[in-house]
Amino acid sequence: MLKIRLKRLGAKKNPTYRIIVINSTTKREGRPIQELGHYNPKTKEMKLDKVAALDWVSKGAQPTETVAYLIKNCNDDGSLNYVKKETVKLSKKALAKKQAEEEAAKAAAEAEAAASAEEAPAEA
Repeated sequence: MLKIRLKRLGAKKNPTYRIIVINSTTKREGRPIQELGHYNPKTKEMKLDKVAALDWVSKGAQPTETVAYLIKNCNDDGSLNYVKKETVKLSKKALAKKQAEEEAAKAAAEAEAAASAEEAPAEA
């Protein structure tokens, strides 16, 4: 059975990967049938031949979970369509402070709207 998987390259604690088509019984750094591209997880840089990858999938090659994600989120030019998540996990104390600030801003906006509504009929 053919697999589309990652072949690890790079230094210790600084991995880069090649996306390859290989026989499933071959070792990770074995000789590939075809190299489809490369991926650097630290910089989120990727170059993938998406047409060739989808062609191999149609022929019966099984992509690994990670490679399936990369193929799915690949642009037509072969780069990764990566959306950086802006979620920051706050402590309970910081979360309570943020909620209090939001409530104070909301109350101030409501008070300002009420004051401007009272002034509008008086001027007319």
